[in-house]
Amino acid sequence: MLLTGLGLGLALGFTMQRGRFCVTGAFRDLWITGSTRWLTAFLIVVAVQSVGVFALDAAGVITLDPQPFAWLATILGAFIFGFAIVLAGGCATGTYYRAGEGLVGSWFALIFYALFSAMSKTGALAGPVAALRGVTVPASTIHGFLGVSPWPLVAILVTGVGLLARHHLRLRSPLPMASLPARSTGLRHLLFEKKWGAFTTALIIAALAILAWPLSWATGRESGLGITGPSSAIVNYLVQGDAEVIDWGVYLVLGILIGAFIAAKGSGEFRIRIPDALTTVRSIGGGALMGVGASLAGGCTIGNAMVNTATFGFQGWVSLLFMIIGTGAATRLFITGSARVGTSPALVPANR
Repeated sequence: MLLTGLGLGLALGFTMQRGRFCVTGAFRDLWITGSTRWLTAFLIVVAVQSVGVFALDAAGVITLDPQPFAWLATILGAFIFGFAIVLAGGCATGTYYRAGEGLVGSWFALIFYALFSAMSKTGALAGPVAALRGVTVPASTIHGFLGVSPWPLVAILVTGVGLLARHHLRLRSPLPMASLPARSTGLRHLLFEKKWGAFTTALIIAALAILAWPLSWATGRESGLGITGPSSAIVNYLVQGDAEVIDWGVYLVLGILIGAFIAAKGSGEFRIRIPDALTTVRSIGGGALMGVGASLAGGCTIGNAMVNTATFGFQGWVSLLFMIIGTGAATRLFITGSARVGTSPALVPANR
């Protein structure tokens, strides 16, 4: 059953690479251009997944078990994480799939993200992180706090996101876009050449996110998609050799890396790209801060902002807000504030 994590990870990495699904870009665009197109795509994943996860819970396939809300650690960690993803040039999954494309800067970011995740969960930083996460309030979910069924909230979310999506679809230019002649036909053309739309990509990711719940649950890992914990587990396995830490989530993140490589190789987008010294330093620093921030917040842009939001957890929605604020602070400091002197390519995720 653990191999289902690898299979789902392959599909997720392939989809994110081909769709250029960059959460960092979605957050950054709010501050640079005011565009909400990619944020809307991200929210489509949340809304569709929310329908699926509460349906699975109602059917008894999974049982959602909300935990106390570590409000202080979530706010601090989410801000740090949002700031860090601009430095690293991508969030957790973005770093995985860009590493699969051959970006050496993302290799550095990924290594230090995993390393500092492990340090924050089980190593030298575990004590301070645990102390901050120990500052909690009983309220854990929005519907639990309000004392209502989650389904009205699901309906509101789906309706709101649907209206946003319709708005962006209406803004699409009716004029055909110029493109190179297709080099192949059939399935290969569809998978490796044809441009994947933001909203189509979001729907595929949402379906995979829903599927992750029962597949992960069947192995004893009672959660959906998650990146930080599995990344930390890989480091712990390499250092301690404890095979028990290798769970469904570890296979998932390895699958993301391999799936992105297959997609990049098949589409001709794979190549080794070596960053300059400044980009390397920023990638390392961004990766390290990502690991600390995600551990403090209890998850990254996937585990918190995409998955915990779908279950209407306070941790997820507060994380999403402060990740966006953190991204805005770093964007102002490193991108828009440095526009007159130039910007490092690693700070501008290529999701377009």
